[in-house]
Amino acid sequence: MTQKIKILLVEDDINLGFVVQDQLKNEGYDVCLSTNGSDGLQKFNEKTYHLCILDVMMPKKDGFTLAKDIRKLNSSVPILFLSAKNQQEDKVEGFKSGADDYITKPFSTEEFLLRVKAILKRVNLIDEIEVKTVFQLGDISFDSENYKLDFKTEPSKKLTKKESQILLLLVQNRNKVLTRDIVLNAVWGQDDYFVGRSLDVFITKLRKYLKIDERVEINNIHGVGFKLITP
Repeated sequence: MTQKIKILLVEDDINLGFVVQDQLKNEGYDVCLSTNGSDGLQKFNEKTYHLCILDVMMPKKDGFTLAKDIRKLNSSVPILFLSAKNQQEDKVEGFKSGADDYITKPFSTEEFLLRVKAILKRVNLIDEIEVKTVFQLGDISFDSENYKLDFKTEPSKKLTKKESQILLLLVQNRNKVLTRDIVLNAVWGQDDYFVGRSLDVFITKLRKYLKIDERVEINNIHGVGFKLITP
């Protein structure tokens, strides 16, 4: 394997989180640990992960809600729930939220690691996965890793981290409606009036940068969100 499989672990029990993180690292996985659902969504938006392992009962954003938000950003990344909630209706809710598997606490290390391997095998995460970081938007090239826009006839434009995060979300959902709440929660970790105003300022700046190619535009979908139109 030429690239470590990256796993996002979201668990609000710090002690359990460290134990699970160590178990996964011992198996050779690259693990990012988050302790609440809101921070988990931000972390998911900042990197590409091959598997998400989510606790269900968490502060700020529960696991079921987090899974639904992740599914709005990525329809295919595998999701495994870890939960003390072992009722049938809880498991059904988990799968409805987009889970690939659901394991109840307490669980054995052996069973947990076997389930992780089974999920990764099902989605063929055996070979290296190449992550796309450069996108063509008409005559504009967007380098999301280096926060940069390259133009054919103008000097390059360096973006801020948040500008790049917002544009990447728009690019990944190009020609589709991207809701405001997903952008706000993925970039800022919250959805309120003040960060909403900040988002509008960033959208205005991005429109200014992109207008060099009149075929590329960010449309406001009133009361819903935005749509990036590209040729």
